[in-house]
Amino acid sequence: MSTPSIEKISLDQPPAPVSLMQAFWFWLKLGFISFGGPAGQIAIMHEELVERRRWISEKRFLHALNYCMLLPGPEAQQLATYLGWLMHRTWGGVLAGALFVLPSLFILIVLSWVYIAFGDVAIVAGVFYGIKPAVTAIVLHAAHRIGSRALKNNWMWAIAAASFVAIFAMNVPFPVIVAAAAIIGFVGGKLFPAKFNGSAGHASAKKSYGAALIDDNTPTPEHARFSQIHLAKVMAVGALLWLVPMGLLTAGLGWANTFTQMGWFFTKAALLTFGGAYAVLPYVYQGAVGHYGWLTPTQMIDGLALGETTPGPLIMVVAFVGFVGAYVQATFGPEHAFVAGALAAALVTWFTFLPSFLFILAGGPLVESTHDDLKFTAPLLAITAAVVGVVVNLAVFFAYHVWWPSGFSGQFDWIAASISALALIALFGFKRSIMQVLGAAALAGVLLTVLNVT
Repeated sequence: MSTPSIEKISLDQPPAPVSLMQAFWFWLKLGFISFGGPAGQIAIMHEELVERRRWISEKRFLHALNYCMLLPGPEAQQLATYLGWLMHRTWGGVLAGALFVLPSLFILIVLSWVYIAFGDVAIVAGVFYGIKPAVTAIVLHAAHRIGSRALKNNWMWAIAAASFVAIFAMNVPFPVIVAAAAIIGFVGGKLFPAKFNGSAGHASAKKSYGAALIDDNTPTPEHARFSQIHLAKVMAVGALLWLVPMGLLTAGLGWANTFTQMGWFFTKAALLTFGGAYAVLPYVYQGAVGHYGWLTPTQMIDGLALGETTPGPLIMVVAFVGFVGAYVQATFGPEHAFVAGALAAALVTWFTFLPSFLFILAGGPLVESTHDDLKFTAPLLAITAAVVGVVVNLAVFFAYHVWWPSGFSGQFDWIAASISALALIALFGFKRSIMQVLGAAALAGVLLTVLNVT
């Protein structure tokens, strides 16, 4: 009788248990290599956790991803939080989610300072000149990616079109669009269930990579089962983690202070991020640029370009918004502008991501138990369809400011439009990654600046 190979034996047996410290080093590494937006970040986690390390099975990984897709917030960061929580309880989830964000925060603080302090240097200006048209193409690509998943019938197309008209032609606030879409989805799910039963999930697992620590048939850990007592405890802690800093800001600086308003505004933004960062950016623009005047439209586009080139969730662009807003306004005085900017960046990151942790640690088991319930999934499907229209509007907004930098009455920048067109061809035709497109666009911008073509 032949002896089974070592590889066969190792695949039949799950890997050795993973300590919290081992997980810490992995999540820290992930925070520095998580480029490529949600799709790229999820792909990296799948390769590392399912294929190479076998910490979790394919089926359980996809089930967790489906769960996170139903929630507002950055799904890749929430997936990391979920998997860390499933493996190592609350502290595991906190570590995984925080380390997914912190490297990006520190990098963005540095890049935001470079942008403000040296943005008028020719080479830096050239980089942004090339990147901004590419960002316009990337946003259109994002609209296509979301739409290909959500617009499965004429009802969803109609919701997306109505959403675009509402925000583009009527300037309807983003929260109103989300609320209207949710109501349409709820009613539609009852009256026309066949039209509103689309899934935000992914195909079921078809390939096995061997026995995993958390395998298909591994029982749900006790801490991952729904408990009203546990829910109450987590919600109470979460409320304190929001109320204490918000209370200190209000009492110490006043409700109208920039820091207090940033905390309140980005709390609301965090609850509206159905469909990912591209969906909430119009709301951030309406508030940060239009209402508060923390930064200019051009700075907003530049901030998105920086967010695309750093690891971590794209919604981390809020750190740039906070930094620029506090730095330019010299909230602590001109001599402490950097301190004010760095503090604001950390502050808005706290208020933006706190709800994401609560959704996983408190609502995870509850949401998971209602995953296939149409009265929950139909409103979310309608919201995702509405998000497509909102993201297309964002692309139109970027195109206007990039291609006509001085307004429609000014000159059309055919070079910028050409970069956008080439970026679209690279993304759709040649399936290039976002980082490759941005790198090529930045190089083109520098060359055009050096040659004095722009």
